Amino acid sequence: MTNETASIPDLSDLEAQSLSVSGLALKRGDFILREDISFALNPGDALFLTGRNGSGKTTLLRTLAGFLPPAEGHIQLGKSSDPAELIAWLGHTDGLKPNETLRKSLRFWSGMAGQPGKVIMPVLKALDIGHLIDRPPARLSRGQQRRGAMARLAVMNRPFWLMDEPAGPLDRAGRDRLGKLVAWHRSRGGIVIAATHQDLDWAGAQRLELGGGL
Repeated sequence: MTNETASIPDLSDLEAQSLSVSGLALKRGDFILREDISFALNPGDALFLTGRNGSGKTTLLRTLAGFLPPAEGHIQLGKSSDPAELIAWLGHTDGLKPNETLRKSLRFWSGMAGQPGKVIMPVLKALDIGHLIDRPPARLSRGQQRRGAMARLAVMNRPFWLMDEPAGPLDRAGRDRLGKLVAWHRSRGGIVIAATHQDLDWAGAQRLELGGGL
């Protein structure tokens, strides 16, 4: 992948945010999964979470997002006490209604972020799915659905992207588009954390290996 970023007009500026994690322990049920996780990220950084299945990648992402409480330790996510104001989440599902067109879904998400509807088409074109704007995800391939989910992250205009296996259903062209979208987000001061089994070529990305599985 080149360092070229996606061709997307800027949305509203992102306020520079940082992330600090210290002494974090992850819990699955009554079992302590991982202990003493510490790292810090600055605006424009990217971090890959790697490790075998069961090593805690998704649990760490969900804890950072505020979906799960940490067993111990501290997370300082930007300047807000509410992670929901700062995070765009992409899990194994895409966050799009299966029978609602991309146009309607993305109007909802861009409107929630106070962004004009005119940002939607440039984002979709950057992901090479502009011609699908009036199709619902139920009529798209799995890779096209994932690109629609990537568009959702972009129009939400939040500084932190947390992504769980973002490239799973993508072919080589789709992974390239993902990389360019991530580069665009980072160029604006955004931070990306991605759990992945795939070898993604994102310039300057850091790596946190969570060790073996269970």
